[in-house]
Amino acid sequence: MEQIEHKFVEVNGLKLHVAEIGNGSSPAVVFLHGFPEIWYSWRHQMIAVAGAGFRAIAPDYRGYGLSDPPPEPERASYADLNADLLALLDALSIPKAFVIAKDFGARVAYLFALHHPEKVSGIITLGIPYVPPSPVTFLDHLPEGFYISRWQKPGRAEADFGRLDSKTVVRNIYILFARSEIPIAHESQEIMDIVDSSTPLPPWFTDEDLENYGSLYQKSGFQTALKVPYRSLSEEFNITNLNVEAPALFVMGEKDYFFKFPGMEDYIRKEQAKMFVPKLETIYVAEGGHFVQEQFPEQVNQLILNFLKNNT
Repeated sequence: MEQIEHKFVEVNGLKLHVAEIGNGSSPAVVFLHGFPEIWYSWRHQMIAVAGAGFRAIAPDYRGYGLSDPPPEPERASYADLNADLLALLDALSIPKAFVIAKDFGARVAYLFALHHPEKVSGIITLGIPYVPPSPVTFLDHLPEGFYISRWQKPGRAEADFGRLDSKTVVRNIYILFARSEIPIAHESQEIMDIVDSSTPLPPWFTDEDLENYGSLYQKSGFQTALKVPYRSLSEEFNITNLNVEAPALFVMGEKDYFFKFPGMEDYIRKEQAKMFVPKLETIYVAEGGHFVQEQFPEQVNQLILNFLKNNT
């Protein structure tokens, strides 16, 4: 961890916090986090790819962690994150990079590949496959207490999270998302109330990890994080060519709760994404959950390194 360097890079008028390790002239690998993650969620993978001769770069999105918030967080969008990634590569003089993404970062990664295919050497996503960008419809098939439905309502999550400190919010979400069932609250219950205070952290997630996440979200808060991804799922992108020609890998934990989203297990098992990403390979991690890269870092590291070496 100590060998990972930190800096701020001016991007579209904001200073983005960027963690980096590896030789500046080596092939670049950009890691995009999900929620409630941050650059820190890639700590194991960054060290591994740098040790294998790559340059690992992990930004905090605008409004996350140590990065500047956007001037109007309530108007933040996936398009902003896409533009920030392009500007970041330009600022670091990186003409082309591998992009590795987790959770909603998968949407950012694939949008970037669709808009800027010449910039992408390959894509790896964890937990969420390529889905052609369009407004989502799964909300129509889940109860009112579904966590995304709750977090989409302005003020609801803010009030729920606001009763707790940032470390406890992250703790509760990590516990919820580490399970194999979709987080759904009862009608009279808030999402944070699903987790009892006596529930232990997942065994692979330490108190030190929680302190790191808590301190980073203490700085940023959750305003931008609630807007992107949860309140931006209806965003439109006006993309006509939905095919991605870059080599791609999808890593899915067999116990990831995302399998339970309506239609998703069928979509993943039948490899329907290959209709749009012909060079896609899917690999399952038998006991893996939603945070597979933190739960089984050595296994995921090896999958990543194999992909990088085969496509460099």
